[in-house]
Amino acid sequence: MHRWDPETYEKSSSAQQTWAQELLSKISIRGDERILDIGCGDGKITAEISRLVPRGSVVGVDSSLEMLNFARSRFPDELWPNLEFQHQDARDLPYHDQFDLILSFAALHWILDHRPVLAGIRRSLKSEGRVFMQFGGRGNAASVLDLAGEMIKEEKWYPYFEGFQFPYGFYGPEEYQAWLDESGLRAVRVELLQKDMAQKGRAGLASWIESTWLPYIQRVPVEMRSDFIHEVVDRYIQLHPLDENGDVHVGMVRLEVEARKSDSDNKLNGR
Repeated sequence: MHRWDPETYEKSSSAQQTWAQELLSKISIRGDERILDIGCGDGKITAEISRLVPRGSVVGVDSSLEMLNFARSRFPDELWPNLEFQHQDARDLPYHDQFDLILSFAALHWILDHRPVLAGIRRSLKSEGRVFMQFGGRGNAASVLDLAGEMIKEEKWYPYFEGFQFPYGFYGPEEYQAWLDESGLRAVRVELLQKDMAQKGRAGLASWIESTWLPYIQRVPVEMRSDFIHEVVDRYIQLHPLDENGDVHVGMVRLEVEARKSDSDNKLNGR
């Protein structure tokens, strides 16, 4: 389990927030749904969702107690009565037939095996319930990750990465179509989307790496982490210079998934 710094994440996650809002704009919401947000993180998107359902309710779940405590402090019960945050593992959701809509933004790529997540989503949904998810897809941040992959093989860094395995679940439509069918969810749309992430110069890129590259950063001794981050930044900017506004750009890929729980489909398939 990686230890998150919610304040650092909040400052460097504007791109993730924008992409979540783009997906939300595609979803028809009546206003009375019960909604589950998987991987709610610092809670800002979950709180935004709760405004869309004044006659409904939203549950945000996350495996990070640091993130949950931060979210609860920012969005207290007395000010957000239809919003609650719970400590749950996405691979072992405890709900049954409770939610009209399940959402997840920039979270599930932290899990390598998505099949138990999808099985839990199906259990948690009401009949004809819907799921919309967006997370890192195949090829995400490849320009940075390939560079880091070469760097950790070098003499200076290799001792801290012996036995290291790629930690992210970046998948494509082919795998996901099969997993959805296996779990009893009917795919409506599964597609890879190319995104551009702009960070404010060296400091912005460093902050993003510090807040989201935890499987790499936390293998390095504390006193060397700043050196590691700045070496990645220096090498990346040498290959991808700042633009005329002083921004540095990283090519990102998101997998967007829209699916539905259809009991009639499952009866036809013998489930």
